[in-house]
Amino acid sequence: MNFKLDHIDRTFWGLFIALIIVAIIALFSASSTLVYMHHSALGPIGQQMFFIVLGVLAAFGIQYIPSYWVRFGGYALLAISTLLVFSTMIPGNPLVVTINGAARWVRIAGITFQPSELAKLSLIIVVADQLARIRTEEDKKKYFFRTLIIAGVVMLPIMASNLSTAVLIGLIIFFLWILARIPWQYTLSVVGIAVVALVLGYAIVEFGFVRPGRQMSGPFKRATTWVSRIDRHFTDEGGSKYVLTDDNIQEVYSAVAIARGGASPVGVLPGNSKERDYLPLAFADYIFAIIVEESGVIGAAFLIFLYLAILFRACNVSSRYSDMPAMLMTMGLALMITCQALISMLVAVGLGPVTGQPLPLISRGGTSVLITSIYFGIMMGVSREQKELRERVHETTAESLEDAPIVTLE
Repeated sequence: MNFKLDHIDRTFWGLFIALIIVAIIALFSASSTLVYMHHSALGPIGQQMFFIVLGVLAAFGIQYIPSYWVRFGGYALLAISTLLVFSTMIPGNPLVVTINGAARWVRIAGITFQPSELAKLSLIIVVADQLARIRTEEDKKKYFFRTLIIAGVVMLPIMASNLSTAVLIGLIIFFLWILARIPWQYTLSVVGIAVVALVLGYAIVEFGFVRPGRQMSGPFKRATTWVSRIDRHFTDEGGSKYVLTDDNIQEVYSAVAIARGGASPVGVLPGNSKERDYLPLAFADYIFAIIVEESGVIGAAFLIFLYLAILFRACNVSSRYSDMPAMLMTMGLALMITCQALISMLVAVGLGPVTGQPLPLISRGGTSVLITSIYFGIMMGVSREQKELRERVHETTAESLEDAPIVTLE
Protein backbone atom coordinates (compact mmCIF):
# COMPACT_ATOMS: atom_id res chain seq x y z
CA MET A 1 0.00 0.00 0.00
CA ASN A 2 1.57 3.29 -1.15
CA PHE A 3 0.92 6.18 1.25
CA LYS A 4 1.81 8.93 -1.22
CA LEU A 5 0.15 12.27 -0.53
CA ASP A 6 0.07 13.39 -4.17
CA HIS A 7 -3.43 12.14 -4.86
CA ILE A 8 -5.27 12.77 -1.59
CA ASP A 9 -8.46 14.81 -1.84
CA ARG A 10 -7.51 18.08 -0.15
CA THR A 11 -11.08 19.40 -0.37
CA PHE A 12 -12.50 16.44 1.55
CA TRP A 13 -9.65 16.71 4.05
CA GLY A 14 -10.29 20.43 4.49
CA LEU A 15 -13.98 19.82 5.22
CA PHE A 16 -13.09 16.94 7.56
CA ILE A 17 -10.58 19.01 9.54
CA ALA A 18 -12.96 22.00 9.67
CA LEU A 19 -15.67 19.82 11.22
CA ILE A 20 -13.16 18.43 13.72
CA ILE A 21 -12.18 21.96 14.79
CA VAL A 22 -15.86 22.83 15.29
CA ALA A 23 -16.30 19.56 17.21
CA ILE A 24 -13.41 20.34 19.57
CA ILE A 25 -14.66 23.87 20.30
CA ALA A 26 -18.22 22.62 20.82
CA LEU A 27 -16.97 19.76 22.99
CA PHE A 28 -15.29 22.11 25.45
CA SER A 29 -18.33 24.39 25.48
CA ALA A 30 -21.07 21.78 25.84
CA SER A 31 -19.48 19.28 28.25
CA SER A 32 -19.86 21.30 31.45
CA THR A 33 -22.25 18.81 33.08
CA LEU A 34 -19.85 15.95 32.37
CA VAL A 35 -16.98 17.94 33.86
CA TYR A 36 -19.06 18.60 37.00
CA MET A 37 -19.90 14.90 37.31
CA HIS A 38 -16.31 13.74 36.92
CA HIS A 39 -14.77 16.71 38.78
CA SER A 40 -12.28 16.94 35.94
CA ALA A 41 -12.16 17.87 32.27
CA LEU A 42 -9.56 15.22 31.47
CA GLY A 43 -11.93 12.24 31.70
CA PRO A 44 -14.91 12.97 29.43
CA ILE A 45 -13.16 15.47 27.15
CA GLY A 46 -9.97 13.43 26.95
CA GLN A 47 -11.94 10.34 26.00
CA GLN A 48 -13.68 12.12 23.14
CA MET A 49 -10.39 13.65 21.97
CA PHE A 50 -8.98 10.12 21.86
CA PHE A 51 -11.80 9.01 19.54
CA ILE A 52 -11.30 12.09 17.35
CA VAL A 53 -7.58 11.31 16.94
CA LEU A 54 -8.43 7.67 16.28
CA GLY A 55 -10.98 8.78 13.68
CA VAL A 56 -8.40 10.93 11.86
CA LEU A 57 -5.96 8.01 11.76
CA ALA A 58 -8.72 5.70 10.53
CA ALA A 59 -9.71 8.12 7.74
CA PHE A 60 -6.09 8.52 6.67
CA GLY A 61 -5.51 4.77 6.45
CA ILE A 62 -8.84 3.86 4.86
CA GLN A 63 -8.38 6.35 2.01
CA TYR A 64 -5.61 4.07 0.69
CA ILE A 65 -7.74 0.91 0.70
CA PRO A 66 -8.99 0.03 -2.82
CA SER A 67 -12.73 0.57 -3.18
CA TYR A 68 -13.31 -3.04 -4.30
CA TRP A 69 -11.86 -4.20 -0.98
CA VAL A 70 -14.25 -1.86 0.80
CA ARG A 71 -17.19 -3.34 -1.12
CA PHE A 72 -16.10 -6.88 -0.29
CA GLY A 73 -15.68 -6.00 3.39
CA GLY A 74 -19.10 -4.35 3.40
CA TYR A 75 -20.82 -7.74 3.02
CA ALA A 76 -18.95 -9.23 5.99
CA LEU A 77 -19.66 -6.16 8.10
CA LEU A 78 -23.35 -6.25 7.14
CA ALA A 79 -23.65 -9.88 8.29
CA ILE A 80 -22.00 -9.11 11.63
CA SER A 81 -23.90 -5.88 12.27
CA THR A 82 -27.24 -7.50 11.35
CA LEU A 83 -26.68 -10.24 13.92
CA LEU A 84 -25.77 -7.60 16.51
CA VAL A 85 -28.85 -5.42 15.88
CA PHE A 86 -31.09 -8.50 16.06
CA SER A 87 -29.40 -9.41 19.35
CA THR A 88 -30.72 -6.17 20.87
CA MET A 89 -34.24 -7.60 20.55
CA ILE A 90 -33.45 -10.67 22.67
CA PRO A 91 -34.81 -10.19 26.24
CA GLY A 92 -32.15 -10.57 28.89
CA ASN A 93 -29.25 -10.54 26.43
CA PRO A 94 -26.16 -9.88 28.60
CA LEU A 95 -24.42 -8.08 25.73
CA VAL A 96 -27.16 -5.44 25.40
CA VAL A 97 -26.94 -2.17 27.31
CA THR A 98 -30.16 -0.19 27.85
CA ILE A 99 -29.85 3.59 28.24
CA ASN A 100 -32.88 5.84 28.81
CA GLY A 101 -35.18 2.92 28.07
CA ALA A 102 -33.63 2.19 24.66
CA ALA A 103 -31.76 -1.06 24.01
CA ARG A 104 -29.53 0.28 21.24
CA TRP A 105 -26.10 -0.48 22.63
CA VAL A 106 -23.97 -3.62 22.78
CA ARG A 107 -20.99 -4.11 25.07
CA ILE A 108 -18.26 -6.49 23.89
CA ALA A 109 -14.86 -6.77 25.60
CA GLY A 110 -15.65 -3.68 27.66
CA ILE A 111 -16.41 -1.55 24.57
CA THR A 112 -19.94 -0.13 24.25
CA PHE A 113 -21.18 0.81 20.79
CA GLN A 114 -24.33 1.04 18.68
CA PRO A 115 -24.47 -1.78 16.10
CA SER A 116 -26.94 0.31 14.09
CA GLU A 117 -24.05 2.63 13.18
CA LEU A 118 -22.18 -0.30 11.67
CA ALA A 119 -25.36 -1.44 9.94
CA LYS A 120 -25.86 2.00 8.34
CA LEU A 121 -22.34 1.98 6.90
CA SER A 122 -22.39 -1.60 5.64
CA LEU A 123 -25.91 -1.35 4.22
CA ILE A 124 -24.97 1.65 2.06
CA ILE A 125 -21.91 -0.21 0.74
CA VAL A 126 -23.86 -3.39 -0.06
CA VAL A 127 -26.89 -1.65 -1.61
CA ALA A 128 -24.59 0.52 -3.76
CA ASP A 129 -22.71 -2.57 -4.95
CA GLN A 130 -25.94 -4.42 -5.78
CA LEU A 131 -27.49 -1.51 -7.68
CA ALA A 132 -24.28 -1.01 -9.65
CA ARG A 133 -24.78 -4.46 -11.21
CA ILE A 134 -27.81 -3.27 -13.18
CA ARG A 135 -27.27 -3.66 -16.91
CA THR A 136 -30.76 -4.13 -18.36
CA GLU A 137 -34.32 -3.10 -17.60
CA GLU A 138 -34.95 -6.56 -16.18
CA ASP A 139 -32.00 -6.10 -13.86
CA LYS A 140 -33.63 -2.99 -12.40
CA LYS A 141 -36.56 -5.02 -11.11
CA LYS A 142 -34.31 -7.82 -9.87
CA TYR A 143 -31.91 -5.63 -7.90
CA PHE A 144 -34.65 -3.33 -6.66
CA PHE A 145 -36.38 -6.20 -4.87
CA ARG A 146 -33.07 -7.65 -3.74
CA THR A 147 -31.97 -4.37 -2.11
CA LEU A 148 -35.48 -3.88 -0.71
CA ILE A 149 -35.31 -7.24 1.07
CA ILE A 150 -31.77 -6.62 2.36
CA ALA A 151 -32.71 -3.17 3.67
CA GLY A 152 -35.94 -4.46 5.22
CA VAL A 153 -34.18 -7.23 7.13
CA VAL A 154 -31.61 -4.80 8.55
CA MET A 155 -34.08 -2.00 9.31
CA LEU A 156 -36.60 -4.17 11.21
CA PRO A 157 -34.59 -4.60 14.43
CA ILE A 158 -33.28 -1.04 14.20
CA MET A 159 -36.85 0.25 13.99
CA ALA A 160 -37.73 -1.49 17.24
CA SER A 161 -35.42 0.74 19.28
CA ASN A 162 -34.69 3.71 17.01
CA LEU A 163 -37.40 4.64 14.52
CA SER A 164 -35.66 7.81 13.32
CA THR A 165 -32.54 5.88 12.32
CA ALA A 166 -34.63 3.36 10.39
CA VAL A 167 -36.44 6.19 8.58
CA LEU A 168 -33.11 7.87 7.80
CA ILE A 169 -31.73 4.63 6.34
CA GLY A 170 -34.88 4.24 4.25
CA LEU A 171 -34.45 7.78 2.93
CA ILE A 172 -30.87 7.11 1.82
CA ILE A 173 -31.87 3.82 0.13
CA PHE A 174 -34.60 5.76 -1.71
CA PHE A 175 -32.02 8.27 -2.99
CA LEU A 176 -29.75 5.43 -4.14
CA TRP A 177 -32.66 3.91 -6.07
CA ILE A 178 -33.16 7.24 -7.81
CA LEU A 179 -29.45 7.49 -8.68
CA ALA A 180 -29.57 3.94 -10.06
CA ARG A 181 -32.58 4.93 -12.22
CA ILE A 182 -34.98 2.44 -10.64
CA PRO A 183 -38.46 2.95 -12.20
CA TRP A 184 -40.68 5.37 -10.31
CA GLN A 185 -43.54 2.89 -9.98
CA TYR A 186 -41.31 0.70 -7.80
CA THR A 187 -39.88 3.42 -5.57
CA LEU A 188 -43.15 5.30 -5.12
CA SER A 189 -44.95 2.07 -4.28
CA VAL A 190 -42.52 1.44 -1.44
CA VAL A 191 -42.86 5.03 -0.22
CA GLY A 192 -46.65 4.77 -0.29
CA ILE A 193 -46.67 1.49 1.63
CA ALA A 194 -44.22 2.91 4.19
CA VAL A 195 -46.31 6.04 4.74
CA VAL A 196 -49.51 4.01 5.16
CA ALA A 197 -47.76 1.67 7.63
CA LEU A 198 -46.40 4.58 9.68
CA VAL A 199 -49.78 6.39 9.77
CA LEU A 200 -51.59 3.19 10.69
CA GLY A 201 -49.00 2.38 13.35
CA TYR A 202 -49.30 5.89 14.77
CA ALA A 203 -53.09 5.61 14.96
CA ILE A 204 -52.93 2.20 16.71
CA VAL A 205 -50.44 3.42 19.31
CA GLU A 206 -52.15 6.79 19.80
CA PHE A 207 -55.68 5.52 20.32
CA GLY A 208 -54.85 2.10 21.70
CA PHE A 209 -52.13 2.98 24.20
CA VAL A 210 -51.17 6.66 24.57
CA ARG A 211 -54.63 8.17 25.16
CA PRO A 212 -55.87 5.33 27.39
CA GLY A 213 -52.60 5.59 29.33
CA ARG A 214 -51.57 2.00 28.64
CA GLN A 215 -48.00 0.78 28.26
CA MET A 216 -46.81 -1.33 25.34
CA SER A 217 -44.67 -4.42 25.77
CA GLY A 218 -42.49 -6.43 23.43
CA PRO A 219 -39.86 -5.25 20.95
CA PHE A 220 -41.83 -2.13 19.94
CA LYS A 221 -42.53 -0.91 23.48
CA ARG A 222 -40.84 2.42 22.68
CA ALA A 223 -43.59 3.22 20.17
CA THR A 224 -45.51 5.10 22.87
CA THR A 225 -42.46 7.34 23.37
CA TRP A 226 -42.28 8.13 19.65
CA VAL A 227 -45.98 8.95 19.43
CA SER A 228 -45.85 11.10 22.58
CA ARG A 229 -42.99 13.12 21.12
CA ILE A 230 -44.93 13.70 17.90
CA ASP A 231 -48.03 14.72 19.85
CA ARG A 232 -46.03 17.11 22.02
CA HIS A 233 -44.36 18.71 19.01
CA PHE A 234 -47.58 19.42 17.12
CA THR A 235 -49.85 20.16 20.09
CA ASP A 236 -49.89 23.32 22.20
CA GLU A 237 -52.96 23.21 24.41
CA GLY A 238 -53.04 26.34 26.52
CA GLY A 239 -49.36 27.07 25.93
CA SER A 240 -48.34 23.76 27.50
CA LYS A 241 -45.08 23.67 25.59
CA TYR A 242 -43.89 26.66 27.61
CA VAL A 243 -44.40 24.79 30.89
CA LEU A 244 -41.18 23.04 31.84
CA THR A 245 -41.60 19.29 32.41
CA ASP A 246 -39.37 16.23 32.33
CA ASP A 247 -40.70 15.45 28.86
CA ASN A 248 -40.00 18.80 27.19
CA ILE A 249 -36.94 20.01 29.11
CA GLN A 250 -34.65 19.50 26.10
CA GLU A 251 -36.89 21.44 23.74
CA VAL A 252 -37.38 24.32 26.20
CA TYR A 253 -33.73 24.91 27.05
CA SER A 254 -32.74 24.38 23.42
CA ALA A 255 -35.17 27.12 22.41
CA VAL A 256 -33.68 29.43 25.06
CA ALA A 257 -30.16 28.73 23.76
CA ILE A 258 -31.25 29.46 20.17
CA ALA A 259 -32.90 32.70 21.29
CA ARG A 260 -29.76 33.86 23.16
CA GLY A 261 -27.59 33.11 20.13
CA GLY A 262 -29.98 34.85 17.76
CA ALA A 263 -29.64 38.14 19.65
CA SER A 264 -26.32 38.74 17.88
CA PRO A 265 -24.96 37.59 14.49
CA VAL A 266 -22.00 36.02 16.32
CA GLY A 267 -23.91 34.79 19.38
CA VAL A 268 -22.49 35.11 22.89
CA LEU A 269 -19.07 33.81 21.68
CA PRO A 270 -17.50 30.43 22.50
CA GLY A 271 -17.25 29.59 26.19
CA ASN A 272 -20.06 31.93 27.27
CA SER A 273 -23.03 29.56 27.00
CA LYS A 274 -25.41 29.48 29.96
CA GLU A 275 -27.86 26.88 28.74
CA ARG A 276 -25.19 24.16 28.56
CA ASP A 277 -25.56 23.85 32.34
CA TYR A 278 -29.31 23.24 32.08
CA LEU A 279 -29.83 21.48 28.76
CA PRO A 280 -29.70 17.69 29.37
CA LEU A 281 -27.08 16.00 27.20
CA ALA A 282 -26.13 19.31 25.61
CA PHE A 283 -23.00 17.58 24.29
CA ALA A 284 -25.05 15.00 22.35
CA ASP A 285 -28.31 15.38 20.42
CA TYR A 286 -28.75 19.11 21.08
CA ILE A 287 -25.19 20.30 20.64
CA PHE A 288 -26.27 22.42 17.66
CA ALA A 289 -28.32 24.59 20.03
CA ILE A 290 -25.16 25.35 22.02
CA ILE A 291 -23.26 26.10 18.81
CA VAL A 292 -25.97 28.59 17.78
CA GLU A 293 -25.98 30.15 21.24
CA GLU A 294 -22.23 30.72 21.14
CA SER A 295 -21.70 31.56 17.46
CA GLY A 296 -25.06 32.94 16.33
CA VAL A 297 -26.40 32.91 12.78
CA ILE A 298 -22.92 33.13 11.30
CA GLY A 299 -21.71 30.01 13.10
CA ALA A 300 -24.90 28.10 12.24
CA ALA A 301 -24.65 29.10 8.57
CA PHE A 302 -20.98 28.09 8.46
CA LEU A 303 -21.75 24.65 9.88
CA ILE A 304 -24.62 24.12 7.44
CA PHE A 305 -22.27 25.15 4.62
CA LEU A 306 -19.72 22.52 5.71
CA TYR A 307 -22.25 19.70 5.61
CA LEU A 308 -23.68 20.79 2.26
CA ALA A 309 -20.16 21.16 0.88
CA ILE A 310 -19.56 17.48 1.69
CA LEU A 311 -22.50 16.54 -0.50
CA PHE A 312 -21.44 18.89 -3.30
CA ARG A 313 -17.90 17.51 -3.22
CA ALA A 314 -19.23 13.95 -3.38
CA CYS A 315 -21.35 14.93 -6.40
CA ASN A 316 -18.30 16.43 -8.09
CA VAL A 317 -16.18 13.34 -7.45
CA SER A 318 -18.91 10.93 -8.55
CA SER A 319 -19.77 12.81 -11.72
CA ARG A 320 -16.26 12.23 -13.10
CA TYR A 321 -15.86 8.60 -12.04
CA SER A 322 -16.71 5.67 -14.31
CA ASP A 323 -16.84 3.09 -11.49
CA MET A 324 -20.58 2.85 -10.76
CA PRO A 325 -20.29 0.96 -7.42
CA ALA A 326 -17.81 3.53 -6.07
CA MET A 327 -19.96 6.41 -7.31
CA LEU A 328 -23.12 5.11 -5.63
CA MET A 329 -21.20 4.30 -2.45
CA THR A 330 -19.74 7.81 -2.29
CA MET A 331 -23.11 9.46 -2.84
CA GLY A 332 -24.81 7.22 -0.28
CA LEU A 333 -22.25 8.02 2.42
CA ALA A 334 -22.34 11.75 1.70
CA LEU A 335 -26.14 11.75 1.74
CA MET A 336 -26.14 9.92 5.07
CA ILE A 337 -23.84 12.52 6.67
CA THR A 338 -25.72 15.51 5.24
CA CYS A 339 -29.26 14.24 5.86
CA GLN A 340 -28.45 13.18 9.43
CA ALA A 341 -26.89 16.58 10.11
CA LEU A 342 -29.88 18.47 8.74
CA ILE A 343 -32.33 16.34 10.76
CA SER A 344 -30.31 16.92 13.94
CA MET A 345 -30.26 20.67 13.29
CA LEU A 346 -34.00 20.84 12.55
CA VAL A 347 -34.76 19.07 15.82
CA ALA A 348 -32.43 21.38 17.79
CA VAL A 349 -34.16 24.51 16.48
CA GLY A 350 -37.62 23.11 17.18
CA LEU A 351 -38.68 22.31 13.62
CA GLY A 352 -39.07 18.59 14.26
CA PRO A 353 -39.91 16.16 17.09
CA VAL A 354 -37.10 14.74 19.21
CA THR A 355 -35.31 11.99 17.25
CA GLY A 356 -32.02 11.33 19.03
CA GLN A 357 -29.95 11.78 15.87
CA PRO A 358 -26.43 13.02 16.69
CA LEU A 359 -24.70 15.75 14.72
CA PRO A 360 -22.14 13.81 12.64
CA LEU A 361 -18.57 14.13 13.94
CA ILE A 362 -19.58 16.84 16.44
CA SER A 363 -21.95 15.23 18.96
CA ARG A 364 -20.16 13.32 21.69
CA GLY A 365 -19.99 9.58 21.10
CA GLY A 366 -17.10 7.34 20.17
CA THR A 367 -18.99 5.05 17.77
CA SER A 368 -20.49 7.96 15.85
CA VAL A 369 -17.15 9.76 15.48
CA LEU A 370 -15.32 6.65 14.30
CA ILE A 371 -18.02 5.62 11.81
CA THR A 372 -18.29 9.14 10.38
CA SER A 373 -14.50 9.23 10.01
CA ILE A 374 -14.69 5.95 8.11
CA TYR A 375 -17.31 7.55 5.83
CA PHE A 376 -14.80 10.28 5.04
CA GLY A 377 -11.97 7.78 4.54
CA ILE A 378 -13.99 5.78 2.00
CA MET A 379 -15.08 8.88 0.07
CA MET A 380 -11.53 10.23 0.04
CA GLY A 381 -10.31 6.82 -1.14
CA VAL A 382 -12.66 6.90 -4.14
CA SER A 383 -11.45 10.40 -5.00
CA ARG A 384 -7.81 9.27 -4.69
CA GLU A 385 -8.44 6.36 -7.06
CA GLN A 386 -10.03 8.74 -9.52
CA LYS A 387 -7.00 11.04 -9.53
CA GLU A 388 -4.58 8.14 -9.92
CA LEU A 389 -6.62 6.76 -12.81
CA ARG A 390 -6.67 10.12 -14.62
CA GLU A 391 -2.91 10.46 -14.17
CA ARG A 392 -2.29 6.99 -15.61
CA VAL A 393 -4.54 7.78 -18.58
CA HIS A 394 -2.64 11.01 -19.25
CA GLU A 395 0.72 9.24 -18.98
CA THR A 396 -0.42 6.48 -21.33
CA THR A 397 -1.74 9.01 -23.81
CA ALA A 398 1.49 11.00 -23.69
CA GLU A 399 3.59 7.85 -24.23
CA SER A 400 1.41 6.84 -27.20
CA LEU A 401 1.91 10.24 -28.81
CA GLU A 402 5.68 10.05 -28.28
CA ASP A 403 5.86 6.62 -29.92
CA ALA A 404 3.70 7.63 -32.86
CA PRO A 405 5.58 8.00 -36.18
CA ILE A 406 6.23 11.50 -37.40
CA VAL A 407 4.42 12.21 -40.65
CA THR A 408 5.67 15.04 -42.84
CA LEU A 409 3.96 16.57 -45.80
CA GLU A 410 6.17 17.21 -48.85
